[in-house]
Amino acid sequence: MKIARLAPLAAIVCALFLASCANTVRGIGKDVNATANAVEDSIE
Repeated sequence: MKIARLAPLAAIVCALFLASCANTVRGIGKDVNATANAVEDSIE
């Protein structure tokens, strides 16, 4: 296959990969925040 045909497909795959990474990082941030809140509640 020619590179010209693969370039748009590669760009779409990279965009989807980066979007999934952003969602994962955002989810981890929410989990850490929830854990911190639970620890604070248990201390009080």
